[in-house]
Amino acid sequence: MDITQPHGNASARPGERVGRLAIGFGWRRMLLARRVLAGVLVALAMLIALRPADGRSATLPVLVAVHELAPGSTVHTADLQVHQWPPELVPANALTEVAQADGRVLAGAASTGEPLTEPRLAGPALAKQATGRADATSVPIRLADAEVAGLLGPGQLVDVITQGERTNRPTVLASAAVVLTVLPAQAKAAGGKGRLVLVAVPRSVATAVAAATLGQDVAVTLR
Repeated sequence: MDITQPHGNASARPGERVGRLAIGFGWRRMLLARRVLAGVLVALAMLIALRPADGRSATLPVLVAVHELAPGSTVHTADLQVHQWPPELVPANALTEVAQADGRVLAGAASTGEPLTEPRLAGPALAKQATGRADATSVPIRLADAEVAGLLGPGQLVDVITQGERTNRPTVLASAAVVLTVLPAQAKAAGGKGRLVLVAVPRSVATAVAAATLGQDVAVTLR
């Protein structure tokens, strides 16, 4: 009996030491490791949940210019490409298809790789943005004086006038029209008339301005 008792006490001491170690520094390290592992698993789960089903990063189509485009130029299919951009970099009103811009007039210059937006092209959106009027529309006019176009630029305010049919006094067709763009010299007509100028005017006078351009000399006064 006296011989076996010390063996029982000796076997109990290592267990007590392990318990004390577990309660002490080793246990805290184990707890910290479990918390870190749990955090990693949560982050991984969120990443898997947010990743698209095909495994690629989410992108959106954006129509961009493949080379520099001059203001007033007509955009064609060869000038455009659709690229994939991160959503946070896509500008508002960005175009997404070539057909949306093909054949339209560019108001301002575009650099290589620059995304095209609806207000950059001639149309209702550009006219509304330039004038701040919901009823604005764009009208092309060909100036009687070929040199005047060089004085005009996008955003400039002009009065569109013509010679009255029954009087020598000029008739104001549109006041405070906004110049949207001046078409390039290739669009210049024969007979010494100037280049085409695209202006934004209220819809109520747009028809009169367009009709006058067809059969009368049209000029502008700068504001």
